[in-house]
Amino acid sequence: MSFLTAQDPPQSSSSSFEPPQPCRRFTISEIEIATRNFDDSLVVGSGGFGKVYKGTITNNNGESILDVAIKRLGATSNQGAVEFRAEIEMLSNLRHCHLVSLIGYCNDGQEMILVYQYMSRGTLEHHLHKGGILLSWVRRLKICIGAARGLNYLHTGTGINHGVIHRDVKSSNILLDDCWEAKISDFGLSKIGPTNQPCTSVSTMVKGTFGYLDPDYVYTGRLTRKSDVYAFGVVMLEVLCGKQAVDRSLGEEQRSLARWAQESIKEGKLNQIVDVNLRGRISPKCLKEFTRLAYSCLQSHLKHRPTMVEVVMGLESVLALQEKSNSTLQPAGMTIFRRKAPKLIFPSNQETSVGGISLKSLDIYLYEVESENRTLRRFDFDTINVATENFSNPTSPYEGEDLYKGRLQNGQDIAIHKQPRCENYEDEMKEASALLYLEHKNLVELLGYCIAGKELYFVYNFAPYGSLDDFLYRRHPLNWDERYKILLGVAQALVYLHKHAPMRVIHSDVNLLNIWLDESLVPKLCGFQLSRCSKIDEPDYIDVDVVRGTSGPIPIAPEYGRHGHLSTKVDVFRFGFLILQMVFWLRSILGLLEAGKHLGVEIGLTLRDWLCSNISDADLSQISRCIHIGLLCIEEDSNERPSMDAVIGMLLNTSSNYHTLPLPKRPVEGLGQLRSSNQS
Repeated sequence: MSFLTAQDPPQSSSSSFEPPQPCRRFTISEIEIATRNFDDSLVVGSGGFGKVYKGTITNNNGESILDVAIKRLGATSNQGAVEFRAEIEMLSNLRHCHLVSLIGYCNDGQEMILVYQYMSRGTLEHHLHKGGILLSWVRRLKICIGAARGLNYLHTGTGINHGVIHRDVKSSNILLDDCWEAKISDFGLSKIGPTNQPCTSVSTMVKGTFGYLDPDYVYTGRLTRKSDVYAFGVVMLEVLCGKQAVDRSLGEEQRSLARWAQESIKEGKLNQIVDVNLRGRISPKCLKEFTRLAYSCLQSHLKHRPTMVEVVMGLESVLALQEKSNSTLQPAGMTIFRRKAPKLIFPSNQETSVGGISLKSLDIYLYEVESENRTLRRFDFDTINVATENFSNPTSPYEGEDLYKGRLQNGQDIAIHKQPRCENYEDEMKEASALLYLEHKNLVELLGYCIAGKELYFVYNFAPYGSLDDFLYRRHPLNWDERYKILLGVAQALVYLHKHAPMRVIHSDVNLLNIWLDESLVPKLCGFQLSRCSKIDEPDYIDVDVVRGTSGPIPIAPEYGRHGHLSTKVDVFRFGFLILQMVFWLRSILGLLEAGKHLGVEIGLTLRDWLCSNISDADLSQISRCIHIGLLCIEEDSNERPSMDAVIGMLLNTSSNYHTLPLPKRPVEGLGQLRSSNQS
């Protein structure tokens, strides 16, 4: 097996290059379709190679759609054919769960483009320094462990004949997938070396990123695996301190993170270097061991630095210390649900205080309620006031007067929701608790909160297109393919809530206003104020005394509206109406359904006839199938409705014959009465 290193000259022109193992080769036209002709709105990052776009491709047989990251060589980049070929050869020969996956490439004409698995959570750098999700200490440790395992695989040569020195380890080259698993990326500068000598050096021109460069490598030009260890030590300090490797805005003493942190560690000032968002949340033993390990990675003498396998073992020990400490802490007055790993904290519906503290003292509650993986950022009012231009930006409200767009000083776009004044904040605590523990690509992400006097504001990751209701009926008609993907995304979120979340969650208020759209029209389900939670092993229903739901064109499920019987089938019911709304481009579908009843004909046939007479530029067979699924979801009897995972199966079924589905019975008898019973 041969490797091409960043030092080797190209043996042939890029147009004739073929990778050593099967790797999909894309045409430039396929790439242009995937990126909408390199639309700048799809740019998700940039680096030394060039811009990175989020794109969508189909697999080789055209049956499924895949999100990808497309890295295009920039005209002004100092990299080129050598790095392009090195990246392809490297990732064609390396396979590991903590290395980014290369899907294919394009070298059509002058273009050099790499296509990777899309990492939806972006880079570690983004979350540490650019205002992404505020990562908890446990999550940061798990990310470090994943990245360290990936580097250890490279160094030890597991599964290949040679070891790999990455040469550009940094937080921006650690990518995070849907589940926050770390993946090492960007192998354009990587070098190959034998694995039978622990400190084998390779003479090479110094390349890398300032702040992460091993001083020994800089001074001698000798690149070793311990050079990666040094860079990883800097990443560990970033994770602990929340500071950039090099920050030129700071004074000379603090400009270099490695130098400043080393001095502080030697002086025993451990608590002073910890990220302010983590202070008081790291156990003393854990902090001591983590800083000791990071400090050892930065040692001047190579032999004093640990190997990456030793780093992995050290980090796993640190994580065990922190988890042991966490297991002894349990805030009083909260309902704790457990399902194997995460500790879930929700305010008890019966409690009027938390640990003797009034629930009105929401600031204390929100500080205490944190998951093992995430914590909430506390914003001061001046920050969000500046971000929203004093809440006066005419383009800021989405839908309603209390939801605003804002932009933080670091450039991050946010959505700020001013909560209505209330007496006990129970709904707000449910929203915060749910979004802290629930993580899915189709759920909105809560970044933090602001309490100013008696006013409460929640700060979310910004969804630039606002609510689905606003986008669908005011801004853009949406083609059928876009509508179908939105429906599929919402369905996937509901399956997660019902079956795969740490606890079962009944959303109970699925509607167009509670679905936001990001820059790629990916739906984000929000509005958890009315949701109810239960343990996975408990019965799938809750009897409630007060029926609550957003008033509007979608009725409340019959068993919920009449008897207070709340179950996951209530979410299925609401989703069925969402399907019909999306198909017929109507806010309300009730009139059409009732018209079908008055005509005395089978409802499904009436809907399909209406569709065929009103829509011509669409896949009518697929749309007819979706109508059929929607009718099944709004059955009067909740036992006749499918589960959400069954709905997913029906939506993904490529069969054009909707007659293979179960026949819907007469859905939702008494729609008029249900409509009048809607409560806000």
